[in-house]
Amino acid sequence: MQMTSAELANLMLDSAQNAVKTTLEEFKLQLDFSEESINLVDDVILAWLGRYKDQALEENAVFTICNIYGAYVGEIFKEKIGGDWAYDESNPDAPYVVLDYASSSYAFAGVCYQRLVNDSQVSIKNYFDEAVANNLQ
Repeated sequence: MQMTSAELANLMLDSAQNAVKTTLEEFKLQLDFSEESINLVDDVILAWLGRYKDQALEENAVFTICNIYGAYVGEIFKEKIGGDWAYDESNPDAPYVVLDYASSSYAFAGVCYQRLVNDSQVSIKNYFDEAVANNLQ
């Protein structure tokens, strides 16, 4: 079943709000949809590993963690710059959600995945800042 763009937008907003709720419940940290709070997202992504070790790297956990925090960061970008959520189905076996703005697509969940699974030095905040800078020139 294909979602409409409105349904996808609602899903991503709900996912972002889930990130806020889950972060408060799990880590007693408040995400407030400010740009500054993206630094907390960088910390919280790694905190999942610290608290849950290998469980945080199970497929369902990775999917959930990356998508709720990717949605959260994307919603901040949407508020500041604009954009629309879309499915990237260039690989039919692994479709994913991106935020399209102007001629670019931003994979906020993908950068969360990189930080969680591949390289703890990857910064979600830096990715966000570069995405914003690319659109303010």
